Amino acid sequence: MQAKIGDLVRVHYRGTLEDGTEFDSSAGHDPLEFRLGDGCVIDGFDAGVTGLETGAKRTLTIPPELAYGPCNDELVQHVEAEAFAEDPYVGGQVDLATPDGSRLLGEIVAVDGDDVTLDFNHPLAGKTLTFEVELVEIVTSVE
Repeated sequence: MQAKIGDLVRVHYRGTLEDGTEFDSSAGHDPLEFRLGDGCVIDGFDAGVTGLETGAKRTLTIPPELAYGPCNDELVQHVEAEAFAEDPYVGGQVDLATPDGSRLLGEIVAVDGDDVTLDFNHPLAGKTLTFEVELVEIVTSVE
């Protein structure tokens, strides 16, 4: 039986960037469980698992448009260093509350004197992702 939209599935996976750097893996953990087509995983991952049979493996190469999207220059902001309670540093994280109560997570990507550059893009935005996936189980099927 092949996995199809609406099925609850379990998969093992290993995610890497184009340079081979691993950014995520289910190794040593329970398989990832999700319902195909629910939007719980990125579109390219969903599409790549659809059609697999239990025990089958597949390599997925997912462009940014089907993953976390392209980098959005509007999500890169410059603020003055004095806005920070502590000295800002490259790689530091910021967590801001928006007027509607949601949260914006960002990373400090540059500090140049009094100018601090914040990037609120998803860390994997603009990147092509590769996943090695194995369909471990179709937990429930929509048949």
